[in-house]
Amino acid sequence: MIDILLTDQPLSVEKCKEKVTTPESGGIALFVGTVRNQTKGKTVVRLEFEAYGPMAVKEMRKIGEAVQEQWGAHHIAIHHREGILGIGEIAVVIAVSCAHRKAAFAGCAYAIDSLKETVPIWKKEIFEDGAVWVAAHP
Repeated sequence: MIDILLTDQPLSVEKCKEKVTTPESGGIALFVGTVRNQTKGKTVVRLEFEAYGPMAVKEMRKIGEAVQEQWGAHHIAIHHREGILGIGEIAVVIAVSCAHRKAAFAGCAYAIDSLKETVPIWKKEIFEDGAVWVAAHP
């Protein structure tokens, strides 16, 4: 099972964990990305995320399929926010369940790294003295 969500609503780590939990899974790896209060010594006020929705969902699903194929993941959830997020809010949650912990960790790491490289989600960092778009891809 691959559960993909792109939403402007708050994300739930617990819901992602529940979606991937199975009796066969000896390892569940979770990645939770939150909005931090600084980047390179500059104070961050908030983040703004924009996505090309249909393509973002399609690309996230491809990542999930790759994790299942390469690491034998039982289930994977990839949830990402859109819109304006304040400091401390959750921007992304990835949950991967596998028979063993090493595979779960590897699949989770691959998923977040691939998401940042291939999924059309753009992040704008808003500082006290300006703003900058980062991670603009593809």
